[in-house]
Parts: sequence; structure tokens; C-alpha cells
Amino acid sequence: MSADSREAPTSTAAGDGILTDDVLERLRLDPDAPALARRGPDAWEDVSIGAFHALVTGAARGLLAAGVEAGDRVALLSKTRFEWTVLDYAIWWAGAVTVPIYETSSADQIRWILEDSGAVAAVVETADHEARLDEARADAPTVRHVWRLDGEDLLAALAERGGEISDDALEARRAAVQPSGLATLIYTSGTTGRPKGCRLTHANFRAELGDALEVLPELFGRENASTLLFLPLAHVFARIIQIGAIRSGAKLGHTADVKDLVTHLGEFQPTFVLAVPRVFEKVFNTASTKAYADGKGKIFDKAVRTAIAYSRGLDDGRPGLVTRTQHAVFDRLVYGKLRAALGGRAEWAISGGAPLGERLAHFYRGIGVTVLEGYGLTETTAALCVNTPDQQRVGSVGRPFPHTEVKVAADGELLFRGPQVFSGYWQNDAATADVIDPEGWFATGDLGDVDDDGYVRITGRKKEIIVTAGGKNVAPAVLEDRVRANPYVSQCLVVGDGKPFVAALVTIDREAWEGDLDDPALEAEVQKAVDDANSQVSQAESIRKFVILPEDWTEENGYLTPSFKVKRNAVLRDLHDTVEAIFVR
Repeated sequence: MSADSREAPTSTAAGDGILTDDVLERLRLDPDAPALARRGPDAWEDVSIGAFHALVTGAARGLLAAGVEAGDRVALLSKTRFEWTVLDYAIWWAGAVTVPIYETSSADQIRWILEDSGAVAAVVETADHEARLDEARADAPTVRHVWRLDGEDLLAALAERGGEISDDALEARRAAVQPSGLATLIYTSGTTGRPKGCRLTHANFRAELGDALEVLPELFGRENASTLLFLPLAHVFARIIQIGAIRSGAKLGHTADVKDLVTHLGEFQPTFVLAVPRVFEKVFNTASTKAYADGKGKIFDKAVRTAIAYSRGLDDGRPGLVTRTQHAVFDRLVYGKLRAALGGRAEWAISGGAPLGERLAHFYRGIGVTVLEGYGLTETTAALCVNTPDQQRVGSVGRPFPHTEVKVAADGELLFRGPQVFSGYWQNDAATADVIDPEGWFATGDLGDVDDDGYVRITGRKKEIIVTAGGKNVAPAVLEDRVRANPYVSQCLVVGDGKPFVAALVTIDREAWEGDLDDPALEAEVQKAVDDANSQVSQAESIRKFVILPEDWTEENGYLTPSFKVKRNAVLRDLHDTVEAIFVR
């Protein structure tokens, strides 16, 4: 069967319909078709679209019975798991709005999101999540219900609670939702201040998916397509893949167990994977470390060089005979094992959230898993542009989606306009006006260019938001301010853009600390300051390492402005080697 010959939901104009329509359309086509898979004690078990529909509508009835009204916000605090997807669709079926919260979020972050969104109910996964949420509820009086996934069959409990809700009442609630209606509030950090809620509508998601399914039929449209989600569903990147799988009929699995990810990928055997650069780095580094431990480091390095040369040769038309011959040998010796780490069946992968880098992109294409790099933000319902199987330029983030426009501002900032661009920040018109102009152009905060063939390249970040290799957005000011609160600390600069974790450069106030800089007592004091800062953010945003520098930053040595702000670019330029040394394996 060809990639585009399988029957798919009827296409609609960008933005038409609502997200629950996808479930009903799949149900109409074949109620017994596998839609998802759950990991049981011994194996993965298929869940048909009919069974999924029953679980979703049962949970939606429970929400109605609990008093959740149309337009109400319902928070969802959990790792990636099967019930996350069911509850997401149940919330939409009830005409409500999902407010995802990262499961690593601190009580202070949870408090703000609940308070700002006005959430009326929340679903948490664990007792620890429940404790953090309970701590936050004092300032969020609108939260009337808190349900927990662990410890009971919550889906069954909700279905039982909503047993008296009729089919007609439930369908009336669902059908009243408009494409322009709010589907989700996703909170994203800025450079300073509180996280802002991105208002994403059903139309935003439908427009995004309409274009994504059109330009990526090899992923979603092939026979027996499947993917295993392991990124947090609180992130718009994973969320769009969830919705795309439900809409297209690709089988969707979930796992949050990163320690056993390779095992789960091997069991599930997805046809495509979604990941951030850190995952691709980890697979590569693990294979390299093992090869060297087994005394095969030189062979592995040659296999890497051959894979990269093979991929570059594809760009030039065809790899040379020597490269093709070596590639065939290494395919049997090395590349097959690396493909097995991604499940063994994946020919395609999607990378986003942070730059992948040309070396890794060429390496993975060379071993037979083409990584399609794209670019987007929470405010744009994930992707604005993406490399496709037929139109790929390694080092770029691809061409804009159909119906999406791009231009470069005078200062080099990338501006986009399209139907997937959000309608604004929740209850924050001033912040909305800062990023969307009267003509609908969204200012991304990223610097870049567009080549003559329309491929977009990201060249830098206009804002100071740090994006780790795992795709986590980190606002450095929140951490830096807390570390600087310590009496012995003079300055702090958080680093980690494109790196596997967040770290910090710290200078010492020599008037406050008169001892040696290598005194363990000083290190303990700085660690205390770092711990205090980390208490305000999630684990993924926390400072993992720090370096105490021998010299303070001043206006005289060029590292502070007259208003005593750190010149970030100057520090990173002059202390490049110091920063890089922090992240050496």
C-alpha cells in the first residue's frame, strides 16, 4: 500500500471543525481499528478507536456530573501516559479547556498556573503531585475538585459518577464548541516575570495538523504507522503528535520511563519517533561509550565518519563508490544496532525544541533514520516550518508550512504569520501586543534568515531564554536573582543553551568573603544559594553544576553595564572554554 492510499479522515479547510471531530471520524471509518496501545504486564495491548471513544465519553460524563461547565479550565499534572490522552479528549468533549502542568513543576509554579488560569478542577498522577497541588490551592480558591490517577481507576470512577448524564446532553456540550473556542492554555516562561498562558484554539490545532499531515504523509499516512510518545505531553511538541496520531489513525503509545526507553522502543517498534536533540545525543553517546569500553572505539569512529560522508553525498547527488562500500559494511556491523535503539522500524524522526546540529543530522540520516528538523514555539501550536522527506536541507529547519508566511525584520528577528499562530496570552493584552503586530505578524524572539529556496535557518536568540538540549525553556533571571541573594555572591550567569542541563557561572563579593575562593565552606555557601534558586523551578530548569570564577565582573573590566547588568554576550564570548568544560562528559 502506498503512503497516501490508506483511507483517512475527510480533509477540511484549515481551522474547520473541532478536535473531538477526529475521534468521531475515525469511529465512522472503522470502530475496531487500533488507535492506541497500552503497556500491560507482559506486552503492549491495542486499544481500538471504539474503546478509546468509550473511555473518553465516560470520563467526560464524569466531568459534567462534577459541575465542569463549558469553557472551564481543568489542570492536568502528570507524566506522559495513556490516561493523559484520554483525559485531554474528555476535557474537550465536555467543552472545557485543558491546562497542562509539567509534573516536575514546583508548588510555586503550580500555584501561579492554577491562580492565573482560574482552573476549577485538576487531575494529578501521584501522591507527591497531590501534595504540591494542595500546597498551592490556598491561593487558587477556584479549584473545587482534585482527582488522582494512581491508587484507583480514575477513568472508571469518572464514568460511574457520570452515569446519569445522557448521550444527548453530552453531545450537546461537545457540539456547542466552536473552532475559535479555546482548547488549551499552555504556560510558557518569559525572560522575566511569571509564565504566560498561551491561548491555543481548536482552529489553531486543526490548521497546524492539516498542513502537517499534508507535508509529512510518510510519517502519519503510511500503513501501520505508529509512534511512541515519551516527551512530556505538557509540551506542545508532544501534544501535536498526540492529536495528529488520533486524527490520522497512526497507533499511539505512551511511556514516561526514560531509563527503560530503549527497551520500550524495542517492544513497541514505532515507525517514526519524536524527540528532542538530547535524546539523539544520548543514543549516540551511549553507543560511543560502549564501543570504546569494548575496545572498538576506532571502528565506531570510522563508522560515524562514513555515515556522515554518506549523508553528505546524498546532498550532492550520490555518495562515491568507496563510501557506499564502507557504508554497506558498517550497516551490518554498527548501524543496525543503532537503529535497534530506536525500535528497529523507524525510518523517520522529528526533532525540535532546540537545534540538532548538522553533524548529528548527517550521522542519523547516514545510518538510515532521517531526522527531520523543524521549528516552532508554544505560541505557534508547535511547528511553523519543517524539513520533509522530499525537501530536506540539513542545517536548516525547513520551509514554512502551507498557509504560513515568514519574513525577517530589520534587526534579524524572524516573524511568522499563519492560522496556527495563537490568539494571544491569557489575560495579558500587553504581552500579546508585544509579540503580535496589527497585521498578525508574530515576533519569535529568534534571529535567522531565509535562503533563496525558502529554507529557514536559526542563527541566534534575540531573547535570553535558554533552551536546553532537552528542549526545556529556562528563564535565567529567575535563577540568577535567587543565587545573587546570597551575601557572598556578587554575580551569577546561568548557562546551558543547547546543552544537556543548566549550569551557572558565579563570582564572589570579595568584600563579603575574605577567605580563599577554593575554601569548601564557600562552595557550600554557593551550593546553598543554588539550592534555594532551584526550589523555585522545576527539576528540568534547575542548576546542576556551577563554577566559582577567580575574578568578579565589573563595569571596568567590561562585563557589567552602567546599571550593573551582566553583559551576557561578553561573558559567554570570553569564557567560552570555561562554559564548555562544564558540560564535558
